[in-house]
Order: sequence, then C-alpha cells, then structure tokens
Amino acid sequence: MELQWPLILFTTLVAWSAGLFGTQALLAAGEHAKKSQMPAWIASAVLLAAGGIAVFFHLEHWERIFNGFGHLTSGITQELIAIVVLAVVAIAYLVLMRRSDDGTSVPKWLCWVSVAVCVVLVAVMAHSYTMAARPAWDSVLWILYVLGNACVLGPCTMALIMAVVGDEVAPAGLPVLVGAAVSLVTAIAFAAFLQASAGSFTEVGYYFDPTHPLAGMADAAALVSAQAPLLWAGAVVVGGVLPLVAAFMGKKSANWKLWGTVAVVCALIGAICLRVVFYELGLSVFMFY
Repeated sequence: MELQWPLILFTTLVAWSAGLFGTQALLAAGEHAKKSQMPAWIASAVLLAAGGIAVFFHLEHWERIFNGFGHLTSGITQELIAIVVLAVVAIAYLVLMRRSDDGTSVPKWLCWVSVAVCVVLVAVMAHSYTMAARPAWDSVLWILYVLGNACVLGPCTMALIMAVVGDEVAPAGLPVLVGAAVSLVTAIAFAAFLQASAGSFTEVGYYFDPTHPLAGMADAAALVSAQAPLLWAGAVVVGGVLPLVAAFMGKKSANWKLWGTVAVVCALIGAICLRVVFYELGLSVFMFY
C-alpha cells in the first residue's frame, strides 16, 4: 500500500496533542506545573490544529468529507466527534484556568475529565484503522500502540516545557518514566504482531491484472521481512528504547532540556517509522496486490 503521509502526520500529531493535554491535566490535578499550564495548552492546541490540517491533504476533494458525517458508524465521523468533544473540554479547561485566582488552577474534576477524553480520542482515532480486510491492521495492539505514543510524547514534551519555563520538573518524572515504559511495551507487542502478520493473508492461487499483465502477486512474507529493520531498529529501538533511556537520564540528572528533547525526537522518529511499516504492510487479505 502507498504511504499516506497526511494520515501518518495526522495520527502522530493528534496522539502527541492528546498526550500533552492529558499530561498537563494530570499534573494540574496534583496542583503541579502551574507555570507550564498555558504554554502546554497552547502547544497542545497547535498540535491538534496541525493534525487536523494534515488530514485534509489526504483527500483530493476535501469538501466531500462532509458526506460521511451522517453515518455514526463511520470512522471519520467518530474521530470528528471525539475531536470536537476534546476541543470543548479544552476550551472549558482554558476558561476555568484563566478565571481561577492564580490564573493557573483547574478544578480536579475537569482535570480527570480531560485525561479521560484524551484517552478516548486516541483510542477512537486508532480504532478507525482496524479492519479485517487488512490483517496487519486488524489488532487491538495497534490501538494500544498509538496510546503508547501519547503516553511517551505527552509527558516528555510536558517535562521539556516545564524545564524551559522554570517549573519544578520533579512531579513529571514518574509520568515520563511510566509513559516511556508503556510506549516501549506496546511498540514491542505491535511490532511482533506485524512481524507475524505474513501468515494472515489468503492465497488466491492465480492472478491477472489486465493493466499490469506481467506483475506478480505480492509476497507477504518477503514484504514483512523487508520491513523488519525499520520496524525493530526504527520503531522499537529508536522509538521505544531510547526514549526510556532518555527518561531515566532526565530523572537522574534533572537536565530535562536535554533529555526531554532527546526523548521527544526519538519517540517521533519511532512513531513515524512504525507508521511507514504500517502502511507498507496494509495489504488486502486476498493477495491480489
């Protein structure tokens, strides 16, 4: 399957945005990261807007996207609903934050609602790609992996913002470590699933495409094997192991400006690498192409 860069960027940026907003809300529930609330909110909003813009480049006739909104079972409709709900919650978060006595506090109930909505958005977005027709995509491990992206990108970005604005970063140390560990585990699990997906296709036994009469059938085993270096070195090692190492080093040294940046960059590279493999292996269950 051809690489769909607008969707690669969309899923990455939305997971990043939700992860960041969820992390700032989690810290706000514990009355931490007060100086970082506004910068983090702005960064999260920018990431969400950028993701929304990116998805339109996937459509040759973007105006036709509205034709799908009348069907609640449509993945794009469910994504829109989740994004709108998150936007409403984020605006309420901003309003109540600015109306508080110190301009940074948010009611705890809204903090936990924000965390829950962020989780739901990422899960709904990832779920829209699971389909039985594409065996390499049809797994709950993909949903958990994208949640893992949010768990590492959000806390690491939040720690970096806190370090830059001069906030006490220590409260973010545990979320960063836990998030990086979750990201690594989900990356390994989904990578293993993708590696084993070659046996999930149905061999047709014959093939003829009048537009490409000399083209052979796709070889799932060979294609999966060819993606192994990018999958394991890029998605797992760079995108999973290195952010966890950076999180540990950041907590140990308290130099989050350096290690927070390393963690975010590595997690982004890994997320993109796995999505490239994801689309490369997005073959039909019937091996016609």
